[in-house]
Amino acid sequence: MFMYGFRNWLLRMFGATIGEGVRVRPSAHITYPWKVRIGDWSWIGEETVLYSLEEISIGSNVSVSHRCYLCAGNHDYERVDFPYVVDATKTRIAVGDEVWLANDVFVGPGVTIGRGAVVGARSDVFESLPPLMVCFGSPATPKKPRLPR
Repeated sequence: MFMYGFRNWLLRMFGATIGEGVRVRPSAHITYPWKVRIGDWSWIGEETVLYSLEEISIGSNVSVSHRCYLCAGNHDYERVDFPYVVDATKTRIAVGDEVWLANDVFVGPGVTIGRGAVVGARSDVFESLPPLMVCFGSPATPKKPRLPR
């Protein structure tokens, strides 16, 4: 319907690792596809930005909702020349399996979001979040467990 297969093929041609059944919406923006990995059956929503100056890894069965911004890049603000931080351990982003990033979530550099976590709409994530927790706020913090039904 929205040419997901073609879009996935094109991203793969530019070096992205794209799993089975992935849906990247037409207005999503991926800076450097060769630094992006998306697991099976994941969704990247409208107007989402994967600012992949360093690696962004998104697990399987993940929903990255509309207008999310994952920023895998940073500058050293403590130096006058404001150089780019080249240490990938401080800039890469990892989103675990079965995560839901609700609309308009910002994920900063160096963050890991644990398996099964839910991050509420318009939250700002500057530090890693644990698995199976509902998290929200600015900055996002764990609020309660995500309990299976």
